Amino acid sequence: MDWVDAVQRLRTERRPGVIVTLAMVRGHAPRNGGAKMVVSADDAVGTVGGGNLERTALERAGAMLAEASVEPELLTLTLSDKAVTEYGVQCCGGEVTMLLEPLPVVPVVAIFGLGHVGLELARVLARQPLELHLVDSREQMLDAARLGVPGERGPLGDAVATVEVEHRPVPESALSDLPTGAHVLVMTHDHAEDLAICDLALRTPGIASIGLIGSRSKWARFRTQLAAAGHDDRALERITTPIGIAGIRSKEPAAIAVSVAARILQLVEEAAPAGTPVVE
Repeated sequence: MDWVDAVQRLRTERRPGVIVTLAMVRGHAPRNGGAKMVVSADDAVGTVGGGNLERTALERAGAMLAEASVEPELLTLTLSDKAVTEYGVQCCGGEVTMLLEPLPVVPVVAIFGLGHVGLELARVLARQPLELHLVDSREQMLDAARLGVPGERGPLGDAVATVEVEHRPVPESALSDLPTGAHVLVMTHDHAEDLAICDLALRTPGIASIGLIGSRSKWARFRTQLAAAGHDDRALERITTPIGIAGIRSKEPAAIAVSVAARILQLVEEAAPAGTPVVE
């Protein structure tokens, strides 16, 4: 496995890591500049030269993971018999500078319902480095003529997020396929669909948050129905409704979308360990 595969594996498994690169080599060193190693909490792939050099890099990368370091770091080592470290001596005669870059876990947001508000919300969140899932039971709402093509044209043309567009006749079926830690937003055209999504989201392990758009009277009905379906008060407290930040009174779709997006970004930051970079 090379370092590219290792990075992809960490992405797929949603685990953080650190990329170690020999950024600069002066004189003699075990490897040439550009050599890379990918370090996770329990593994390392690749090599930057072995010995004291590599052991020091592994130690610092492990500390960065434990500390949830935000910023990349430079680490310079002199490879001579006069430079003694905790891990011994390496007498190649050169000097190396290593770049240690945190590799964070990319946040996941799923929007269920791409009506007026859902589309505006997708446009806002697509500009963030997220994994964004767009789910609707109505195929026409997901048509490229309406959404555009991420990175090319239309409302999602300037997306930097990884966008997954999913037509699901039974939208709640998408919940089981979401990565662990996903933030779920429920705003379909049908209250029965909203209820089914909320019900299954509460039963799906690994969902980080559940936000529901709607009035207090809608939530009062939902709360009664969800309680009858077996959800206790503690479970029902996991659903936030209406989702969004306080103080936004406008009912325009774009204004609601901005409010919801602001709250989701707050939740993403709150879910990350202190100091962890929440986006790449």
